[in-house]
Amino acid sequence: LHFLLSSSSSSSSSSKQSERFSPLILLHHSKFFTMPRISNNLVGILNFVTFLLSIPILWAGVWLSKQGSTECEKYLDKPIIIIGVFLLLVSLAGLLGACCRISWLLWVYLLVMFVLIVILFAFTIFAFVVTNKGAGEVLSNRGYKEYRLGDYSGWLQKRVNNNKNWNKIKSCLIDGKICSTFADKYIKDTVEQFYQENLSALQSGCCKPSNDCNFTYVSPVVWNRTATNSPNPDCNLWENDPNVLCFNCQACKAGLLDNIKSNWKKVAVVNIVFLVFLIIVYSVGCCAFRNNREDHAYQRQWK
Repeated sequence: LHFLLSSSSSSSSSSKQSERFSPLILLHHSKFFTMPRISNNLVGILNFVTFLLSIPILWAGVWLSKQGSTECEKYLDKPIIIIGVFLLLVSLAGLLGACCRISWLLWVYLLVMFVLIVILFAFTIFAFVVTNKGAGEVLSNRGYKEYRLGDYSGWLQKRVNNNKNWNKIKSCLIDGKICSTFADKYIKDTVEQFYQENLSALQSGCCKPSNDCNFTYVSPVVWNRTATNSPNPDCNLWENDPNVLCFNCQACKAGLLDNIKSNWKKVAVVNIVFLVFLIIVYSVGCCAFRNNREDHAYQRQWK
């Protein structure tokens, strides 16, 4: 009986060993470990490209912090540096996690990607909601429109009515020579010609007085005051000084908001395309993460 049991046990164990060490099974698992994972490779390639892009962005931010001569340029350096560092770290996490099969790094990468997708989605919805209100007012016998601050979103109005924010924005507008370029372009216009010009929102709001004031035209940025009963507060804020003009006017703030409205709608459309791209990358990253876990599981099983 003992002999029969031992022979049965040995035949059973030998069959298990033969099953375990079957050439077909070994071939299957060798292919499993050596077969290139497309998802890991894709994540690695995409993050390598992102890593390369982050270097000039980071360099531009550092250059602005050292060489920026205007308040507007200095205002941009920190956000650019933060974006550059963020892209650098995230791309490194994705690159190492995918190529070196480091699961915890890939997990961190996927978490950051998920948060980024949620933030971008929320910002896109917010941008469409905030920019839904406001438009220029068409004037009779005028080629340009005029802009009223009260027509725009309350959230945007609060941002530009904050003196600290507006002083920085105003500095950027002056440094950007918006009204200097405007004056040079239309300097030879007669009053009739000027009234037919198609001005941008910023030019209409910041570089000339409101139509309500009925000031006398001398040149695009020089107007003679006349007695007026207009309730428009911008009439008292206009100055012929090139550094003042109507930069403190409600119309200038409204012109900026109209510009922001137009730009944010374009950004929102680009964000939708970028969101689709991020979701695809995130999905591929999830596949790579699953591959890493499966690899580690098989390695533990066959040790």
